Parts: sequence; C-alpha cells; structure tokens
Amino acid sequence: MDMDLILASTSLYRKRLLQRLQLPFRCIAPRVDETAQPAEAAPAMAARLALAKARVVAAANPGSLVIGSDQVAALEGSPIGKPGTHTRAREQLLAAAGRTVQFHTAVALCWQQRDMEQLHTEPFTVQFRPLSATMIESYLQREQPYDCAGSFKCEGLGIALFESLAGTDPTSLEGLPLIALTGMLAKAGYPVLA
Repeated sequence: MDMDLILASTSLYRKRLLQRLQLPFRCIAPRVDETAQPAEAAPAMAARLALAKARVVAAANPGSLVIGSDQVAALEGSPIGKPGTHTRAREQLLAAAGRTVQFHTAVALCWQQRDMEQLHTEPFTVQFRPLSATMIESYLQREQPYDCAGSFKCEGLGIALFESLAGTDPTSLEGLPLIALTGMLAKAGYPVLA
C-alpha cells in the first residue's frame, strides 16, 4: 500500500524509533501549545497532546496518515517535564533517587480523509536506585539528557540509574510505543509486515 506517513514531531528520538519499522515517512513539526492544564493528570496530558499534535498536522495533510506522540513523567502524581538545564536535571534526579517514576507515553494516529482517529496511552514504571549527588553529576556530565523527560536516556547510560523497569513496551519509555503503533497502523490498513 502506498501511503504518505507523517510523524508529527521534530524529536530525533521518535524519528529513530519510527525508523525501526522500516516504513517511509516524513517529519513535520506540530505547532501545539504544550502547557499543562490545571490539575491535569499525567496520562490525560500525554493523550491530549499526542492527539493535538496528530490532528494539527493531519488538518494540513488530510490524505496522509499522521502519527502524534507525547510523553509525560510523574513522580507521586506530579508531572515532570524536560529539564532543559543541568541544574533542573540534577534536581529531577535527586527527587527521583530511590523512588518510583511513572511514565505515560501516548500515541495517536489520525487520517483526516477517512475521518479516523486512534489513541493509545502506554504506562511504564521506573524504579530509580538510591543515587548520590556524585553519581548524578557523573551521569549528567557524560550524557547531558536535558531534552528528555525525567532527565535520563534509558537507551544509553541512563540505564545505570535504575533498579527495575516495569511495562509491556520498552519503546514507550524511549518516547514512542511501537507495539501499540504497529497494531494501530494495521487497523488503519497499513500493516508493517505487509
């Protein structure tokens, strides 16, 4: 099937993940306000933003199948965003040390021409090791994960920060739940293994 597939993202991490499926696609930046709504729970925020990203790009490309995704981390129910700076990353990791952080990664698939929308949110739990300030500083100097929710890259050295991981799709922790996405693509008539 010849389909124009679009990833509504400029994230290098999501692009690399989608490349694993060996499908032709292009990336378009979604212009979406990512500000949290008052008292918005992390799973609801991830789902809302993933769908908004897919919808805005699909509106401009009605004949294309558009993938939107968003990830929100939560520590004891409070959302944790991308740190942006070394200082903020250190604060996030100090707060997470020895504790559990829940990640919610949503993926949306929109095809405006067919009036089709699909949405899935994948939870993933990370149990952090007890971490000293020295360990955190060493990690941050080496990997600089300032553009990653939770201040780590699980596909890199960040794995050393964890005691355990629990979830059904490890790619969701990296930012795009490929197991769910392959099912959604098949349902849309675009099976990965066709």
